[in-house]
Amino acid sequence: MRIGISCYPTVGGSGAVATELGKALAHKGHQVHFIVTDVPFRLGEFHQNIFVHEVETTSYPVLRTPPYDFSLAALMADIISQYDLEVLHVHYALPFAVSAFLAKQMVPDHPVRVVTTLHGTDVTVLAQDKSLYNVIRLGIEKSDYVTAVSNSLVSQTKELFETDKFIQCVYNFVDTELFHPVNDVRLRGCFAQPEEKILLHISNFRKVKRITDVIDIFARVNEQIPSKLLFVGEGPELPAARTLVKEYRLDGRVRFLGNQDEVAPLLAAADLFILPSEKESFGLVALEAMACSIPVVGSNAGGIPEVVIHGETGYLADVGNTEEMASYAIRLLSDPELYQRFAQAGRLRAQAHFSIHDKISEYEDIYERLTQGVQI
Repeated sequence: MRIGISCYPTVGGSGAVATELGKALAHKGHQVHFIVTDVPFRLGEFHQNIFVHEVETTSYPVLRTPPYDFSLAALMADIISQYDLEVLHVHYALPFAVSAFLAKQMVPDHPVRVVTTLHGTDVTVLAQDKSLYNVIRLGIEKSDYVTAVSNSLVSQTKELFETDKFIQCVYNFVDTELFHPVNDVRLRGCFAQPEEKILLHISNFRKVKRITDVIDIFARVNEQIPSKLLFVGEGPELPAARTLVKEYRLDGRVRFLGNQDEVAPLLAAADLFILPSEKESFGLVALEAMACSIPVVGSNAGGIPEVVIHGETGYLADVGNTEEMASYAIRLLSDPELYQRFAQAGRLRAQAHFSIHDKISEYEDIYERLTQGVQI
């Protein structure tokens, strides 16, 4: 099939899923066209059957900002026509679903089908802005098919937008051949002494990730178990995080590694993944940690409980309860038998319920039924 994909190319779950989906589809022989502002961060080296089309915007003195959304829609329409796309799969309601709707209006005789995947922030945060609510709703309603990355997000979307639109839950996925357990003593040695534990957090450092909670949890753990904390990612809360680390006098025990394209080795080198988010529609990094046999300690927000099974592959507590999260972390790190049981259960769950091969097949089935005119 000839498939277009639009997503944010920067660090984040939606971009990672969209990119891995495109790579997997291309590997299976489909022709994949990324319509983006920049090369997606996980695309990496050249891939056969993958084409990247970058949006170019022009600034005009009369406009405050470049008309990005319209430029995106125009490029979508051009790629649909030029490459005879059968499916345009957009990841995020805003601006991609709306731009896809505009693109279809530009090529009214073309049978392309638009699939929109909701990833969370486009529903749980952006829709709180009244000026965007109806625009997002339009994008959802005008899509030919809509999926969401968790049942929690399906429910939130239907309730928030009061829509009867059918929304299918298709969970995010992980490549368990790429994300797998590795005993890399050399890499661990770059960050910690043999007797120390490594806690890890990966995110885009937005407020909803509750970065200060990560630091508070680590400080409590480090009081009882010698540990190091690794932060991967960048974002608006990074300066506050650096300041709080200094206030806690943890400068020598916390490392900020910035954005990293290859996170699998870092996950495998850690002992525990921390995810205390206020909002989290799925929690892709938690799944990737589990695939590496790394237990997760975090909040029970949104779709996280659909990924992390409390008391089996990790521990979850109410948002903001850093004392309980730290207690769970200490319990796991101080009990080797319990830790090993959780580590193995996480790996097995990732393989059984979130395999990349199964999820790609689900999307292929959606594409095929849409293009064949089968009622779904």
